[in-house]
Amino acid sequence: MTHPDEEYSHMKALKRHNDMLGFVADAQYGVPTKCPCGGGIIPEVSPCNKFPNDFDTQPGRRYFTCKNFEDEVTKLVDRVKEMAEEIDRLKAQLYQLHRP
Repeated sequence: MTHPDEEYSHMKALKRHNDMLGFVADAQYGVPTKCPCGGGIIPEVSPCNKFPNDFDTQPGRRYFTCKNFEDEVTKLVDRVKEMAEEIDRLKAQLYQLHRP
């Protein structure tokens, strides 16, 4: 059984993480200071207008990206490649089992 203080601090950490996910989902209320992955946030503005007929407003929409975005994409691409290789290997095994 864990100590109540450890359990409480773990519960608070999970609550902070869930709150951050909610802040990301509600980004129109402001840009969060930290990404849920733990990386920093880069606030940016889209170069195009929000609507085609916008003349009297500032161009572009506000959005943000994570500093670790490219690293995460690279990890996901590598993982998909590994999965594709495993699927090919499993297909070959299945073909060997059901070969007449």
